[in-house]
Amino acid sequence: MKVDWLIVGAGFTGAVLAERIASQLNKTVLVVDQRNHIGGNAYDYYDENGVLIHEYGPHIFHTNAKHVWQYLSQFTDWYHYYHQVLGVVDGKQVPIPFNINSLYALFPKDYADKLANQLVEQYGFNVKVPILKIRETAQGNDLKFLADYIYQKVFHHYTLKQWDLTPEELGAAVTARVPINISRDDRYFQDTYQGLPKRGYTMLFKNMLRHKNIRLLLNTDYQDIANDIQCERMIFTGPIDVFFSHMHGELPYRSLRFNFRHTTQDLMQSVGTVNYPNEYEFTRITEFKHLTGQQVAGSTLVEEYPQPHVHGETIPYYPIPKDEYKALYRKYQAEAEKLKEKVIFAGRLADYQYYNMDQAIARALSLFEKEVCA
Repeated sequence: MKVDWLIVGAGFTGAVLAERIASQLNKTVLVVDQRNHIGGNAYDYYDENGVLIHEYGPHIFHTNAKHVWQYLSQFTDWYHYYHQVLGVVDGKQVPIPFNINSLYALFPKDYADKLANQLVEQYGFNVKVPILKIRETAQGNDLKFLADYIYQKVFHHYTLKQWDLTPEELGAAVTARVPINISRDDRYFQDTYQGLPKRGYTMLFKNMLRHKNIRLLLNTDYQDIANDIQCERMIFTGPIDVFFSHMHGELPYRSLRFNFRHTTQDLMQSVGTVNYPNEYEFTRITEFKHLTGQQVAGSTLVEEYPQPHVHGETIPYYPIPKDEYKALYRKYQAEAEKLKEKVIFAGRLADYQYYNMDQAIARALSLFEKEVCA
């Protein structure tokens, strides 16, 4: 088979680049994925009870990038949704990220007033401050107590479960993702644009890839067909160390195991996700009908269990942000540089970097302009 472009991976990075190349350059594209579906980890489907679920855990789209929102809006209408998360702390469900409302859910009003006033006085209002920064800079016994309390009750054990590492062992970018929000805003995200595709992510991907110049090949390892495909260039969105046959060693990841369960009850939780930082082996439970707004009998929930990634057995979800692994990735980056005229490496696995969905899309759109069209 002869095509202009071969794209390995049908997740956001691969699908966006395929759509752009096909529609804007009128080039032929073959998209290959070893899974039996498109959409990567954003894949969703209707379970046997008719509930729209996300197979690889909850995906809530949010972005401040207007051009990303407008791009996706070509392929879907939106269910506008503000995600809310509660965390179980000392037996009570409190807003997460921890904010001023969380103070009043846990402490007597007079003490909560005192803590809130001190937080605003020292750090300002409507700001997000990483917990490690507050632990280092808190002035006065009350804020020092609060910083240690939140660290232990909300952050420390959740991080251990998620990463099998302490917060101090992780990069600052990870710890900054779960700050203290000094405001009354209970939304998990504060981005300008938030929501989920009205008919699901899989339909969004189908619309994106529905072009006469795009051909899909699923259930296929690209290496099995590499000798049968003639192409001008390739885009590889899989694990970069796999592409190079682990010549410098394996890049480590954290993985997840999911336990789905259905109930005849209309809704089990008061919000979309409830975190369990200290109890149980799972980190959180998500109820999909909150996310999608779907009206259907019964409800489906999913528990998430973090676990080590084992190559060939589990799915690599989260690159582990430690300096030694970044150094290992740079060795593969140097190998990729030698192939830049023929192969473009892009995406969470190829870049060994965690991306939100909007970040992956923005990077793909930028790559199209700067490298594909160059």
